[in-house]
Amino acid sequence: MMQIQLSQKERMLLEDEKSQEEVCEIKYQNYSNQAQDPQLKQLFQTLSTEEHHHYDMLNQMLQGQQPNMQHNPAQGTTPTQQSTYQGAMGNTGDKILCSDLLSTEKFVSSAYNTGIFEAANPTVRQALQHIQQDEQKHGEQLFNYMNSHGMYQVQ
Repeated sequence: MMQIQLSQKERMLLEDEKSQEEVCEIKYQNYSNQAQDPQLKQLFQTLSTEEHHHYDMLNQMLQGQQPNMQHNPAQGTTPTQQSTYQGAMGNTGDKILCSDLLSTEKFVSSAYNTGIFEAANPTVRQALQHIQQDEQKHGEQLFNYMNSHGMYQVQ
């Protein structure tokens, strides 16, 4: 396996992004415990696992290794239909959790954008593009859940 050489700038960007992935994973874990809708709990658990995979990829690059981009997230985790859950405070509480996570995904995706433009190493750039695309999918999954549950109305 070929070792990758990182510039000081790439190392700094990867460390920052690794910290963000750790925050995302913890948020998804914690919010999974707080969510009222079982469907939303499952979505948060799935996304937490994917964030952990991103963390591992960044760590591999920081150790000079080629990142393992193979990850098989569970298929069909995008909620598109109305859940049967109708808890008293669930909708309001779950909406706050979803809104916070959607904002987090927007921020993290934009941080990857900077890294992509500033990475000199093609392997690093390609891995960051891969992760950014995943983050955008996470945002889409959150948006679809929110939209299908009346939490985010498109005008």
